[in-house]
Amino acid sequence: MKAHKITTQEELQKAFDIRVKVFVEEQKVPAEEELDQFDHLDGECQHVLITNHDGQAVGTGRVRLVEGVGKIQRVAILEEYRKHGLGRIIIQALEDIAKELGAAKVKLDGQVQAQGFYEKLGYHVASDIFLDAGIEHVLMIKDV
Repeated sequence: MKAHKITTQEELQKAFDIRVKVFVEEQKVPAEEELDQFDHLDGECQHVLITNHDGQAVGTGRVRLVEGVGKIQRVAILEEYRKHGLGRIIIQALEDIAKELGAAKVKLDGQVQAQGFYEKLGYHVASDIFLDAGIEHVLMIKDV
């Protein structure tokens, strides 16, 4: 499976559906906090989507440049597709986009429960634990 850049409103809606299921329904993030001003095709963010062998959208993420650094956000995978390496594929696609945009570093606010996953991908913790939408996070950074 491969992540690809989202280029249509239909694909973007599939990404939103995944994010709502993962963040709003599973993790109880308020819906008004999940979708924001960066969630459109012609904005600052590049969004990616990953599909299964049947063409069903199963994972997503986005990246945008913030002061020359790629900021990875909203990485979400449907529960039944986790633990199959899809997160690594999504992160790699987002890092590649950040490099194309000229970033030498990427950063993300990783949930503490996913910290080990990001460390395996080369990220290191650069902050104390903080709350975002009531969930513990840490800032993590990586050179690309």
